[in-house]
Amino acid sequence: MDIKAHIRGIPDFPKPGILFYDISTLLRHGPAWQHTVARLSAMVAPHRPTLLAGIESRGFLLAAPVAAALGIGFVMLRKPRKLPGATIGLSYALEYGTDRIEMQADAITKGDRVVLLDDLLATGGTMAAGVRLLREAGAEVPLCAALIELTFLAGRARLDAPFEALLAYDD
Repeated sequence: MDIKAHIRGIPDFPKPGILFYDISTLLRHGPAWQHTVARLSAMVAPHRPTLLAGIESRGFLLAAPVAAALGIGFVMLRKPRKLPGATIGLSYALEYGTDRIEMQADAITKGDRVVLLDDLLATGGTMAAGVRLLREAGAEVPLCAALIELTFLAGRARLDAPFEALLAYDD
């Protein structure tokens, strides 16, 4: 099945000059969505994760069903003050400013093998911060993965972990 056929490009969103890859059309097509979850599961399984972590918010849509398919747990990495209870976080630099990512302080047990999954890898800043946060919590990160990689932005070069994507867009 051609997964790319179920993803649409929205020009000039969220600002002029950006082509947004909209996965909502994939999510609402049952057979294509099931195929995607199966392919992501097959990509992740050889890395023997004990948990999957998803990056807010579209990463949740991918990581949760893949974790369920693999019979493992799921951890949310979110923007500040979005999770209940004690949290740990990491601030990181953006092109213009900073951002922060957090997770619940008890989400990771030292030695957990956590695959980090998001919908799209662009410049790699958020995913790189997610890797650092997971490692600071005691996790091993055997793989970072995404449904889509924008190869022309070279985000994988910023990652200190192996990376795989199902789909690549070169422009």
